[in-house]
Amino acid sequence: MQQPINIFWFRRDLRITDNTGLYHALSSGVPVLPLFVFDTDILNKLADNTDPRVHFIHQSLQELKKHFQNVGSDLLVKFGSAIQVWNELVHDYQIQTVFFNHDYEPEAIQRDEQIAHFLNTKGVAVQSFKDQCIFEKNEIVKEDGKPYTVFTPYAKKWKFNLSQQGVPNFPSENLINNSLPVQEKFQSIALADIGFQPSKLPMPSATVSTKIIIEYHKNRDYPAINGTSKLGIHFRFGTISIREKVRKTMGMNEVYLNELIWREFYMQILWHFPHVVKGAFKPAYNQIEWRNNETEFELWKNGQTGYPIVDAGMRELMHTGYMHNRVRMIVASFLTKHLLIDWRWGEAWFAQKLIDFELSSNNGGWQWAAGSGTDAAPYFRVFNPTLQTEKFDSNYQYIQKWVPEFKTSQYPQPIVEHSYARKRCLEAYQKALK
Repeated sequence: MQQPINIFWFRRDLRITDNTGLYHALSSGVPVLPLFVFDTDILNKLADNTDPRVHFIHQSLQELKKHFQNVGSDLLVKFGSAIQVWNELVHDYQIQTVFFNHDYEPEAIQRDEQIAHFLNTKGVAVQSFKDQCIFEKNEIVKEDGKPYTVFTPYAKKWKFNLSQQGVPNFPSENLINNSLPVQEKFQSIALADIGFQPSKLPMPSATVSTKIIIEYHKNRDYPAINGTSKLGIHFRFGTISIREKVRKTMGMNEVYLNELIWREFYMQILWHFPHVVKGAFKPAYNQIEWRNNETEFELWKNGQTGYPIVDAGMRELMHTGYMHNRVRMIVASFLTKHLLIDWRWGEAWFAQKLIDFELSSNNGGWQWAAGSGTDAAPYFRVFNPTLQTEKFDSNYQYIQKWVPEFKTSQYPQPIVEHSYARKRCLEAYQKALK
């Protein structure tokens, strides 16, 4: 007779410390088998076999394996579609309960419902938990129970609830000895085994200097300054705990805390209004007649628009997988307003290239720039790249780093004139919104 076990399924929570679902699994009184699945349903959609995010996940799994091997256990890593993997596991093990943490993206919700239903039919219980945010789903809503669609009142309620409830801690790291002892280590899966190659892009550190957080409000808008935390990829894959970061940030810098709240605001928008994945939050904006000029889109992607702040941002993205937050707004406004190219084209390009890509934030940011989202910039606000440069990169430090041919004959002329583009944009939006 097989020994009954529980399984903890790692997904977007690749850490041992302060991990809600892992804590509850390890507290269950039954030995826990840690599991990660390289899901082919996700991997097959990736265009680049050197995608740095896959490399980052693979490296994070090596760290997790070490933690479990140190206590005589191991992390089981599988490759295949999630349903196929679970079909194998219910035959290989006598599983009592499967634990995992919530995901809020529509496809992930669908997958989790399918897996939970399958496991239940096999007599396996399922328990899932909140982990990647402080407040989720319906926890921050208006008095009438409806979701907030404006950030400021949402943030006010979020902070009030936090002051009432505090930030819990789930010291899963103290219970790791309760993981399943294994006689032989599980075979490692190399990147090549799943059809990927190592990425050459550098990965941001999971630790940030206190100075960056304290001075965040002063420096965050200047792309030549190292003034932002660059923790996006770590929040995305859960290599750091959002609770731990909020505990450290409270009272240190309100502007930085607000950025963490924006992340959760967009998460709950996606959860309440899943239609934003394919269309405008404000449906009237689906009527805009985009020009969608493919040649101009390629020039934008390759940083060849003749607008140096735009080109610097696009080249930073191409070479590092990252783009400064202020510049993200500038390049998004330029694509949607100056070139009248559908925000979904830009969103898809960012989704492919950003190492810190997060569906909810990426979608929210692009819809903000296009004017079609929550709290959006009004459609008649068209960022002037020249004024943005004067304000945030006046000595051209950032621009010269990424556009060395700026101010030489090799640098292209602007692909569109600003005042002409602004007029064309306003006419297109007015026609759609009348």
